[in-house]
Amino acid sequence: MRENDTRENDVILQTVSKIAVFIILTFGMYLFLSGHHNPGGGFIGGLTLASAVILLYITFDLETVNKGIPIDFKMVAAAGVLLSTLSGLGALLFGANFLSQSFAYFDLPLLGETELTTVVLFESGVALGVVGVVVTILINISEDV
Repeated sequence: MRENDTRENDVILQTVSKIAVFIILTFGMYLFLSGHHNPGGGFIGGLTLASAVILLYITFDLETVNKGIPIDFKMVAAAGVLLSTLSGLGALLFGANFLSQSFAYFDLPLLGETELTTVVLFESGVALGVVGVVVTILINISEDV
């Protein structure tokens, strides 16, 4: 049996991986969202989210995952760095130091009084940058093999 045949016929691995990816993505979002109040945040949340994508690439072949997730992860990394930088530059517009963070409470429909903070924008950029870089590196390594 060829190596490619075992991967195509491994139904148990693929089924368990789909469930595990959902759990990992959920946990990654939890780590990301709890980051400005508890340990966690953009970096560890990004690593966790990237691990879910990497699990898909390990379980399925590159073409299948690229067809299901048609995202250029280099652009994701670039967008993350840009978002983090712009969140720091936004503080300069208001006369504050670079990367100064601010927060306020807003009355949002369905959510009630909610704290919104600019650190979420910075952490989003960090998470996108980490996901983009990690997945791009591993895709490039696997294409060379």
